[in-house]
Amino acid sequence: MKKWSVTQNLTFKEQLEGGIRYFDLRVSSKPGEVGQEIYFIHGLFGIKVWDGLMEINTFLTHHSKEVIFLDFNHFYAMDKNHHVYLISRIQEVFGSRLCTKECVEEVTLQNLWGKQQQVLIFYHHPLYEEHPFLWPGNKMPAPWANTTNVHKLLQFLETTLGEREKYGTFHVSQAILTPRVKTIARNLIRGLKNTLVHRNLPFILNWVKSQKPGIMGVNIITSDFVELVDFAATVISLNSLLIEDHKS
Repeated sequence: MKKWSVTQNLTFKEQLEGGIRYFDLRVSSKPGEVGQEIYFIHGLFGIKVWDGLMEINTFLTHHSKEVIFLDFNHFYAMDKNHHVYLISRIQEVFGSRLCTKECVEEVTLQNLWGKQQQVLIFYHHPLYEEHPFLWPGNKMPAPWANTTNVHKLLQFLETTLGEREKYGTFHVSQAILTPRVKTIARNLIRGLKNTLVHRNLPFILNWVKSQKPGIMGVNIITSDFVELVDFAATVISLNSLLIEDHKS
């Protein structure tokens, strides 16, 4: 199942160095394991969350003007004690780098640099209310197409962009194809990358190139196996359109 569970080949460090600044995170305890340790998970268990956070923090230490978004949106086999442990680890690693909740429109690079804040944590669990550095999940909506068809996916992305809130939230365009059970059964050995991603990523990249950022436009875009094409560079280049609008 590993070939169907892995969605990125790169480590956090490699993704950060490649320009990725948003991470969609699913976490879990290991049932039966003693203690409160939490791991990243996507079908299979990944590395400890602590190790991943430390890797990210090391990057931020060497790049003081970079800002990242960590979206903790799925929790498995976690009771309140696990959440308390995870939240304490987040605070321990990032400390004063954590951006406290405020009006989304106030989250500009200039303001963050002034406060030396580099990390926004989105926490899709009621405990976010107890911590000023945890942003509610509804501030980072990420509509899910749930399709294996790239044309349906692109139509869905267009539709949800047209329906997004103008103000008050960020917005994730999930340019991701999701396999059905029968897709996996028929292509067990080939895996996600060779069955769905490799042949469809050029279509997704062309869609990205046609987008414009800003109000009612794209904000954050995610995709699987971003290293297969110039995905990060293409998304980043869209910012030049904002600069042109500002000048005019």
